[in-house]
Amino acid sequence: MTRSSMMSMMLGRRIPGLPRRFSLGTLILYIAAALVAAALLLPIVYLLLRALTASDSAIDTLLRPATWATIARTAWLACTVTVASTLIALPIAWLTTRTDLPLRRMWAVLTPLPLVIPSYVGAYLYASALGPHGLVQQILEQPFAITRLPTIYGFPGALFTLTMLSYPYILLSVRAALQRMDPALEEAGRSLGYSSWGTFRWITLPLLRPALGAGGLLVALYCLRDFGAVALMRYDTFTRVIYVQYQSFDRAQAALYACLLIGLTMLIVFLEERTRGRARSNQGSPNSVRPPLVIPLGIWRWPALAFCSAILGLSLVLPAGMLVYWLLRGLYAGEALAALAMPTMNALVAAGVAAAATVLAALPVAILIVRRPGPLTKLLERLTYSAFALPGIAVALALVFFGISYARPLYQTFAMLVLAYGVLFLPQAIGALRSALLQIHPSMEEAARSLGQGSVQVLLRVIAPLIRPGTIAGASLVFLTVMKELPVTLLLAPIGFKTLATEVWSAVSEAFFARAAAPALLIVLLSSLPMALFMLREKRPEP
Repeated sequence: MTRSSMMSMMLGRRIPGLPRRFSLGTLILYIAAALVAAALLLPIVYLLLRALTASDSAIDTLLRPATWATIARTAWLACTVTVASTLIALPIAWLTTRTDLPLRRMWAVLTPLPLVIPSYVGAYLYASALGPHGLVQQILEQPFAITRLPTIYGFPGALFTLTMLSYPYILLSVRAALQRMDPALEEAGRSLGYSSWGTFRWITLPLLRPALGAGGLLVALYCLRDFGAVALMRYDTFTRVIYVQYQSFDRAQAALYACLLIGLTMLIVFLEERTRGRARSNQGSPNSVRPPLVIPLGIWRWPALAFCSAILGLSLVLPAGMLVYWLLRGLYAGEALAALAMPTMNALVAAGVAAAATVLAALPVAILIVRRPGPLTKLLERLTYSAFALPGIAVALALVFFGISYARPLYQTFAMLVLAYGVLFLPQAIGALRSALLQIHPSMEEAARSLGQGSVQVLLRVIAPLIRPGTIAGASLVFLTVMKELPVTLLLAPIGFKTLATEVWSAVSEAFFARAAAPALLIVLLSSLPMALFMLREKRPEP
């Protein structure tokens, strides 16, 4: 008998004294999941411990008006962006699924694409176009004698930038809910005498509350976590204040602010969960494939078309046009594209290693969640998904403190950088693996074990091939999210380790917009791949 077969038999054998069906393989899964949970808890626990070192000034900091002003600014930005994104996304979703809007399939495909633009790229493009002396002002100066436009910096610029780049989160969620909704419910409303607006107001909109809540939560978390847009627009939210404190070497105060940011984030997640719990509604048969009744817009089709065109122009066409403009100016000025070879390679290597490591870490967690449901695995699931609420700058700050204090050999190493990426983006991998595992009936694994296969052989020969699409999807999401990540890379990258994101940041920080165009374009193009892939593979019924 070979060593591998002996290990397989041992991993599939139940350990005496442990509960029934609790084998050595299951124990190893729990140990691996515990290590993942420890990594997820590390940022929060260490930031709390670090903040306690500032106990002498902690109360003063909490009572300081500037602290409450930062809390108010951060919360206000998240709320206003969420409301503005809803006012944009809800009409577009309804127009593209329920009406005879001209070219509605094209609008459905193009309107989610602003998701591929990183916030720091979008902020620098909007600032260079709409700033007081931006390109728009230069175009208007000759015919209209306009020498200066109103400033875009501060709250207006942050609100505009984040709204234009984050409304697709709500759009995709609401559009999917509208497509799954049983059309008989809306038809019943019309049969009772409701107009199209009345049917939407009293029947459709209440059924969309869970989707609006889920999409709104993603937008709010996006705003709380964002660093690039608020920094470039010079609007002091928690992420910018934390970075400034860290740069000034006031590390304890930075940790305290990071704890406050995490607390605000968890509060928003809690409020959304409570709201979602009260908003559950039955939507009839989820298996209905009958298309809904198409509502003729009549004279309103032209205002609707103008609305969709304006939103797409501001959120996608304007940034894309500015990116091409600055790229051409950079090439004309002699910017060397060859200098991007090493940052591109570094970005690809970091993203590839992080994607592989994150998927491997997510696998035992996903298996336990699906195959060993219970209070412990439920707690583990909530912990892993709560990691999505952790701001990147807070995670980076925690690992900086941890590396300096307890893991000096890991400080500013590639391994520490990959660990930070894994903590941040683990929920993406778990979500994809969990969905794939749910499609595998447990009887297939039991049949393999009845044929003498151990846990390792079942994992390699049965589970792994069947979850390959989910594995690829999860790895792709992590890969392309890491490509765009900025604050973690800025704080944790090894000395001299430059990526496309840091190249954009360093160029924009010094107002070298033409130099930033080429790496920004590479980021956008690489980030567009999953969106294009998902849209090509998406099989949604055309209303």
